Amino acid sequence: MSIRWTYAFVDRPAELLGQAQEFWTAVTDTRLSAPRGPRDEFATLVPADADACVKIQGVYEGGGAHLDFSVDDVSGFVKTALRLGATMAAEHEGWAVLRSPAGQLFCAVPWHGESVRPPVVHGSRLDQVCLDLAPSAYDAEVAFWTALLPDWTSRPGSLPEFHVLVPPPGFPVRVLLQRLDEERAASAHLDLACADIEATRARHEELGAVTVSHGTHWTVLRDPAGGTYCLTGRDPETGGLPSAS
Repeated sequence: MSIRWTYAFVDRPAELLGQAQEFWTAVTDTRLSAPRGPRDEFATLVPADADACVKIQGVYEGGGAHLDFSVDDVSGFVKTALRLGATMAAEHEGWAVLRSPAGQLFCAVPWHGESVRPPVVHGSRLDQVCLDLAPSAYDAEVAFWTALLPDWTSRPGSLPEFHVLVPPPGFPVRVLLQRLDEERAASAHLDLACADIEATRARHEELGAVTVSHGTHWTVLRDPAGGTYCLTGRDPETGGLPSAS
């Protein structure tokens, strides 16, 4: 059930999918694949000289982000996830949608040979999916994801409310778990590592994003489809903070 590749999925309202596609292809310097799915709700953001690691989906409820794990044994990965406490959300031919113990969606999909990570674009890289978790669910989620990803480095983050799961070298997307201050349903958002947050923020605002708030090492923005995401002060090459990269 080896994990071979990871995808960050941008989930946005179906009626605003066009705006989301235009924005995120510009941010990642990619082109949009042909649509697929029964409602043309899925597409891949395809880089010029690398393998894709970001996909986008029009959803009819909810939104935010989720992870796809490309594996060489989908059924084996699913069995392991279920044994560790996940639940099945939808089973398809050759792939599956699951929920973590806290209810966060993620997918198991076949690996198609992806191996070349896309480059840094304009000083930034979309490289992280952050799971936003209620205090009551946080410890169990850390334990679940650590067990599900045994070849990844699981360690505390830069602040007490964070825990990071760093994939093996060459993987394009890592996982951050964030303990919230309130009890609410699990959700997820995208993070970009930025060499210069302010320069990246200015470019994203030119593309239609709006700044929402500022944090210790991050700035929260809202894209033209209404989804929030973060620009973080991490090294775009390594994904780590400058002092711990």
